[in-house]
Amino acid sequence: MNERFLLVESELDTLYLVSQLLNSTHNLREKLRGILEILHKRSNLHFGMITLRDDEGMSICEVYGEDIDRSVRYQAGEGLVGAILDAGCTIVVEKIADEPRFLSRLGVYNPDLPFIGSPLLAEQGEIVGVLAAQPTTSSFLGERARFMEMVANLIAHSVNMLQIMERKQHELTNERDYLKQTLVKNYKFENIIGHSEPMLKVFDIIRQVAKWHTTVLIRGESGTGKEVVASAIHFNSACANGAFLKLNCAALPDTLLESELFGHEKGAFSGAIGQRKGRFELADNGTLFLDEIGEISASFQAKLLRVLQEGEFERVGGDRTLKVNIRIIAATNRNLEQDVADGVFREDLYYRLNVMPIYIPPLRDRIEDIPELATALLNRISKRQGSRFLEIKESALRILMKHHWPGNVRELENRLERAAIMSTDGIIDRDVIVSTGLESEVSVNYRPMTATKHADLHDENLDERERVIAALEQSGWVQAKAARLLDMTPRQIAYRIQTLNISVKQI
Repeated sequence: MNERFLLVESELDTLYLVSQLLNSTHNLREKLRGILEILHKRSNLHFGMITLRDDEGMSICEVYGEDIDRSVRYQAGEGLVGAILDAGCTIVVEKIADEPRFLSRLGVYNPDLPFIGSPLLAEQGEIVGVLAAQPTTSSFLGERARFMEMVANLIAHSVNMLQIMERKQHELTNERDYLKQTLVKNYKFENIIGHSEPMLKVFDIIRQVAKWHTTVLIRGESGTGKEVVASAIHFNSACANGAFLKLNCAALPDTLLESELFGHEKGAFSGAIGQRKGRFELADNGTLFLDEIGEISASFQAKLLRVLQEGEFERVGGDRTLKVNIRIIAATNRNLEQDVADGVFREDLYYRLNVMPIYIPPLRDRIEDIPELATALLNRISKRQGSRFLEIKESALRILMKHHWPGNVRELENRLERAAIMSTDGIIDRDVIVSTGLESEVSVNYRPMTATKHADLHDENLDERERVIAALEQSGWVQAKAARLLDMTPRQIAYRIQTLNISVKQI
């Protein structure tokens, strides 16, 4: 009775140590190795072995002992371990020498002593492995088997949870890598649309600046695509694997802007219920894009200057100086030079930001990019609306190319989305564009395109209505001239204008 009591006490102590080890921060192999050592030293269960299941059967994960071949594998039904895997229950052998299924592949077990093996049963009865060991005595084998089952259950739960976490981690890693590849693919320089001379100059600059870890200031009117250029610089630079964080400086007051950029400590202000990292800290070894940089106040400009100069800051309410290594890309549509002259923008901050300026031309200065931009934007709108077919005609493009576009590319996208809504069949032609009200907004100071940029009146892709409109536009809406371009008489073109329902422009 005293011996049984000591055994129970030893097993409880062992279970406590095993549970502590399983709840530790060690990796799986270290945990399993530690469990076998505890079983050996505390419970006299020698040569403990844990096998885990994989796609090819059971492979030894850990064995307690020196100079043991750990490359041994077991299949279902093969040997005692295979029999445990096949049966899904604990097997107790009173004397190994009397068990024909025992293969002795490891060559370490005493043939005159017992052997106990228990399956590692995870959720829904799935067997994830086997725990086996050799007791040093034949006494209390039933109690020893139940104890092994308890240890096996603890191990199985831990192994199952770790394997689930590993699978999720693997899935997240794959998803992260896929998203990174997609981002890099989407922000290749070739994906920035435009072949006009002003845009080609921009491409040359951003290709060069992407190779350098230097501050960039992107200038340009609202809606010109400054954020797209910033993204292209980051994803084609050496820090592409780092974070790319964005912040619109005009959207927040100084107090929130400071917390957003620098972070804050717990209790720094009302509502600061915990520590929070700021954008500078989160973007370490990456890129921070500060849009509308010209809108920050004079008091905050001094705080920002220090980070740009020294790469260090303190969280709001904190006294520990943090250092970061990030690339700053700023953007503004303001005239910073005038703001410096007026004393509303610090001159030293201006020079710190303006290391490598990039000027994005407005859409009106690269009208020849509109056809390509329109096609790309319609594809984006189509995907957003469930892959609805959208096509733009030459007659619509000619009107788009006459507009002044004060809202730049953003306005063009909005106009095209409105046209897509107005189109019943997904075909955006001149009439659809006119129905959006654009034609009435076209500047009267529009200069006609040069002859090389005119639509080809003999292009087979143009329907009759588009050909007549093109001729009228090229002739300044003089019907007699348009008739000569089309090899028609004035009466014929007048008839076409009437039957094709063309609104004649008065210039």
